Amino acid sequence: MKIPMFLFQRETRAPMLALTFASAVCVALVAARIVWTHNVRYSFLVWNLFLAWLPLAFALLFHHDYQRGAGKGWRLAVLGAAWLLFFPNAAYIFTDLIHLTGRFYRHFWVDMVLILICALTGLVLGFVSLYLTHSVVERKLGRVASWLFVAMAAGLGGFGIYVGRFLHFNSWDVLAKPVALYQGIGAWATEPTANPTTLAFPVLFATFLFIAYVMLFALTHMQPALAASPPPGRPEIKPQGLGRER
Repeated sequence: MKIPMFLFQRETRAPMLALTFASAVCVALVAARIVWTHNVRYSFLVWNLFLAWLPLAFALLFHHDYQRGAGKGWRLAVLGAAWLLFFPNAAYIFTDLIHLTGRFYRHFWVDMVLILICALTGLVLGFVSLYLTHSVVERKLGRVASWLFVAMAAGLGGFGIYVGRFLHFNSWDVLAKPVALYQGIGAWATEPTANPTTLAFPVLFATFLFIAYVMLFALTHMQPALAASPPPGRPEIKPQGLGRER
């Protein structure tokens, strides 16, 4: 019952409402496509979008536990590990563009835009969760360490997306199929340059995640200089004090 309460806190209300609205639109668009085409082919987008919400749920709990003083507890470590494990699911939807390859068909452009809308929503879900964990790491370890943490999360996120798309493992396979997952990653580690995709894809996707997060972080920290400056030719109006007139 904690997570629904977090959604409407003053600090997170605006992004949560926006993400909830975007997710609802995505689900409605997928449903409209199913009704329109009489084909459930892209219903998997709803499931992938649900998985994209999971890292945000863990990040909210992680941030809440830190704020209430549980920063040294085992619960905080478990929530942080769970967040990192599910973080690749947020941007994974971009790889669903693979379903458009192979042939050009009548609904190609419509399906491409539908996937991109869902992918963008998932990406922002992941970045909000990354921002919450980033802020905790910055308070505990400092700014430099926090950005190293962001780089590490982007790197592991890119590799996790590769494991999901090309090795066909899920986040929960860490518990469900630990041996098979270990063998799959071990086979990759022995020959990471066996073909261009095995190394280039995770590196480039990690770069994409890091650069996109840096740009979003910069945009959210813009100073409202333009809003504060007066129009050309009009004198600046200074705010009046709250003291009594004399």
